[in-house]
Amino acid sequence: MSTLIAITYEDERAFKALDKLGEMMKMQLITLEDAAVATKDTKGKVKVKQTLEKQQTGAAAVWGGFWGLLIGLLFLAPIFWGLFGALLGALFSKGADLGIDNQFIKDVGDSLDPGGSALLMLVVEATTDKVLPELAEFGGEVYQTSLSNEDEQTLKDALNHDQISAAAEETLDEDLKK
Repeated sequence: MSTLIAITYEDERAFKALDKLGEMMKMQLITLEDAAVATKDTKGKVKVKQTLEKQQTGAAAVWGGFWGLLIGLLFLAPIFWGLFGALLGALFSKGADLGIDNQFIKDVGDSLDPGGSALLMLVVEATTDKVLPELAEFGGEVYQTSLSNEDEQTLKDALNHDQISAAAEETLDEDLKK
C-alpha cells in the first residue's frame, strides 16, 4: 500500500525536491507510484505538474494506435483505423484520474500562499535513512501524510531542522541570482 506525503514550501523549492526524488529513484532509494507539484503564482492561480497521467496518456495512445492499425489491416484501411485507435486511447486515458487525486492536488494548491509550492507523492517504499536527509535539504512543512504518527513526527523533525532550512534558503537565493 502506498503512503501519501504532501510537503509545502514558501517558494518554488518543490521542483528541486521533485528532481532530487527522480535522482533517488534512479539509485533505487525510493519507489513512487505518483508525484505532483502544485504552485500558486503571485496572482493566486494554481498550476499543477503531474508525472503519472501524462505517461499513461502516451501509453494508451500507442496501444490504441497498435490495435487500430491491426483492425485496419483487416478492413483495408490501416492508417485511418490506426489514427482512430490512437485518438480513442488518448481520449479515454485523459479522463482517468490515476495516482494522487486531482481534486486533492488542487485543494493543496489553493491552500498555498502566493509564490508557494507543494510536493505531493505516493511512496511505495523508501530507504528512510537515506531519503529523509536528501529531502531535508529543501526544508518545507508537512501538509498531510498517511504515515503513522511516529513516522510523521520523524519527517517533520527532519524538515524543520533550523540549520538545514537556513542552508536551503541560501542555496535557493544563490540559484535565483544565477
